[in-house]
Amino acid sequence: MSTTPALSCTDRGIYCAAGDFYIDPWRPVDHALITHGHADHARSGHRSYLASHAALPVMKHRLGAITTQGIAFGELLQIGGATVSFHPAGHVPGSAQIRVEVAGEVWVASGDYKTENDGLSESFEPQRCHHFITESTFGLPVFRWQPQTKVATDLNAWWAACAQAGKTAFLGAYALGKAQRLMTMLDGDIGPILTHGAVESTNKVLRSQGLALPNTVPVTPDTNPKEHKSALVLAPPSALGSKWARKFGPQETAFASGWMQLRGVRRRRAGDRGFVISDHADWDGLLSAIKFTGAENIYVTHGYTDIFARYLNENGWKAQVVPTEFEGETLDTEVTG
Repeated sequence: MSTTPALSCTDRGIYCAAGDFYIDPWRPVDHALITHGHADHARSGHRSYLASHAALPVMKHRLGAITTQGIAFGELLQIGGATVSFHPAGHVPGSAQIRVEVAGEVWVASGDYKTENDGLSESFEPQRCHHFITESTFGLPVFRWQPQTKVATDLNAWWAACAQAGKTAFLGAYALGKAQRLMTMLDGDIGPILTHGAVESTNKVLRSQGLALPNTVPVTPDTNPKEHKSALVLAPPSALGSKWARKFGPQETAFASGWMQLRGVRRRRAGDRGFVISDHADWDGLLSAIKFTGAENIYVTHGYTDIFARYLNENGWKAQVVPTEFEGETLDTEVTG
């Protein structure tokens, strides 16, 4: 096995010297390998982009005219002295873990991932490796998710109650991944699903790839709320409570995020409801993924990095925090799902 690490962290991003490429770089580089299309991982300004075939359409939609190459999940690609392959991360449609092998040393950069199969994204496929770079967005024991079916039951009960009270239900969700996942959980018999332009434009891209999404009605300046009784409106969190939303009259608002697990966050957001659902792994998901890799060395990025790395070190792994510019899941920006 090589004594030189196959991957290292630089001021531009995670770098592979053997292949002269970066993974999810946050500064402009010549060769960028991208795990998925969220803005904190797929940034503009790179000379060339390599991503899964399923991730590229959204990336092109977001970034415009970029030079790209697609790769199938599981396909082996030789880049200089590195053998590279992409494997499903389960985060959002097209999201990948990137496996890099150099002189017998195997690294896996997970990007963002979740271990629960959401029925929309490609299911997470853990990879055996020597070194694993993991996120820790929700790296505290308090973060443990309910099954998606349970969240769907609660969500639809809230929507039905809003409809019965003559109110429009507003649900805050990120335009890529979370919004589409929620759509597949909604009971369309309650009423129509209306969408903010940011959500609908992403729907259009994903539908063109063959993803089966429920019928939605885009909200336009001409939309008359009275013609859409019992509606649920899916919009970015920043749109809730805005002038755009107020034209719908009586309404209730809800946020869908892993952060809704924390009572203080629910209070600060001032929504009527909070649904705990995330496109990131919870505490148990993080640990199960790490255990499966068999990796002795764990590199912890964005989230509760210090706490999570300390736990790993106390429980048999060699873990260290790796500083990056990934942002994880937030409630105020459009960076993630």
